[in-house]
Amino acid sequence: MESQRTFLFIGLLLVSFLLFTEWSKEQTAANADTSAVTQQVAGPANNDQADVPASSQADVPMQATVATRSVISVTTDVLAVKIDTRGGDIVEAKLLQHAETHGSDQPYLLLGEFEGKEYFAQSGLIGLNGPDASSQGRPVYQSEQTSYTLNGDELRVPLTFVDSKGVQFSKTFVFKPGQYDVALEYDVTNPTADPVQVQLYTQIKRTVQEKGSMVDQTYLGAAYGTSEEPYEKYSFSDMADANLNKNTQGGYVAFIQHYFVSAWVPGQEKNNTIYSSLRNNNSIIGVKGEATNIQANGTAQLTATYYMGPKDTDALEALHEDLDLTVDYGWLWFISQPLLSLLKFLHSIIGNWGLAIIAITLIVKTLLYPLTKAQYTSMAKMRMLQPKMQALKERYGDDRQKFGQAMMEMYRKEKVNPMGGCFPLLLQMPIFLALFYVFLESTELRHAEFMLWLTDLSSKDPYYVLPILFGASMFLTQKLQPMTVTDPMQQKMMTWMPVIFSVFFIWFPSGLVLYWLVSNLISIAQMLYIYRGMEKKGMKVRG
Repeated sequence: MESQRTFLFIGLLLVSFLLFTEWSKEQTAANADTSAVTQQVAGPANNDQADVPASSQADVPMQATVATRSVISVTTDVLAVKIDTRGGDIVEAKLLQHAETHGSDQPYLLLGEFEGKEYFAQSGLIGLNGPDASSQGRPVYQSEQTSYTLNGDELRVPLTFVDSKGVQFSKTFVFKPGQYDVALEYDVTNPTADPVQVQLYTQIKRTVQEKGSMVDQTYLGAAYGTSEEPYEKYSFSDMADANLNKNTQGGYVAFIQHYFVSAWVPGQEKNNTIYSSLRNNNSIIGVKGEATNIQANGTAQLTATYYMGPKDTDALEALHEDLDLTVDYGWLWFISQPLLSLLKFLHSIIGNWGLAIIAITLIVKTLLYPLTKAQYTSMAKMRMLQPKMQALKERYGDDRQKFGQAMMEMYRKEKVNPMGGCFPLLLQMPIFLALFYVFLESTELRHAEFMLWLTDLSSKDPYYVLPILFGASMFLTQKLQPMTVTDPMQQKMMTWMPVIFSVFFIWFPSGLVLYWLVSNLISIAQMLYIYRGMEKKGMKVRG
């Protein structure tokens, strides 16, 4: 296999991959929308109760506390959250340390209602005596304040409700400085003479959405983990096909998007049920705990943790041993994770993400230099054999079998491995792909500045300078490489490859294009160095 054919094949493979994933995205959205329309007809009339999962048992507890529905604001150093007193759901979350868009003063809106879409974190108590199972609708909690601000080591936001039987429910959110995870504590006090049974559920509700662009290959959808399945994606189309119903000890559920994630982590010592549904174009994934019995004059506490923030592997792993898998580096995660650690280390020394990308490119290309040398040496030797190759073609004409036999005999005598230029290139591809997912998944690179016009390495080059320079470097690389492709059609395609790649790279993150450009420039320097060394030995490799 010749080097040019290999490069051409990889280019065509990349184009096919992007086109296929775009088609898959459109099919997924179409399937989810179709299911949503079907289920909308059969949906319940009570919209307030539509989000509440079915209880293992159900009574009709009457509500007694009369409160006016309101929205509570909670502010910490990293979060600005709004909690609806009806149900006690988190209906808005802004990430104060992350801008909505580059250069914007507005914090990133992770949860909320925007552009006709919803993204909420919901929780409640169902079961025989759960207030969220009431036919009158979800409970409206009382709160001593409408606004809370974190000023110490901990901020507790308590919400209270008393049903008609006198059972007291306290729903408390616990915030801590610098943390995107919020603890949920449900305290149930039963002053009556009869036992009370409740069941905790925690879920995430999100309107079905399409992905942003063809080059954005990050996953958008739900995921879950069980004791047997550490990380499983469950897309909108999966929800449209079937509802989840998995029993597990511990576990978690999450919604994943580019750079950010939200997740409910229930008590890990409990037996839980992971479920999903899709109704009225809104998807839900959640966890139901075991039924909890509170005896007469008894109390009980049910807990869970909700994370809403960036894809920080350390913070996620601290909540659940498998939750860091939501930072999805694909099947090359074992390469991506060390590369990300190295990139972070370089940034801690250099202080600039663009320079850190250049540094990691230098390191990778240096480590791969033996492969690169073998590749270019093999290509040069193939170039030297071109006159003999042409003579064989003229000698055997259209007899491809004899030509192939003669060519292999020539390779054997000349001690040339025709695969020598192919294998090194293929061995380097896993590293390139792993870095591709590092750039896509790493929150650290979002809105990261480099210099001059490159003020956001996570977005495309606004003036297309890097893609153009990349195309030029790719063209120069082709000119320096010995041309072994003889088929006129393949030669034309090779000629147009720099233009095709430059067009695709227009929409790629500028950090990724910077990596490929620097990699090409280093390859050109290495190629010139290797060829010069061979020419000193009397081997003409260019002409």
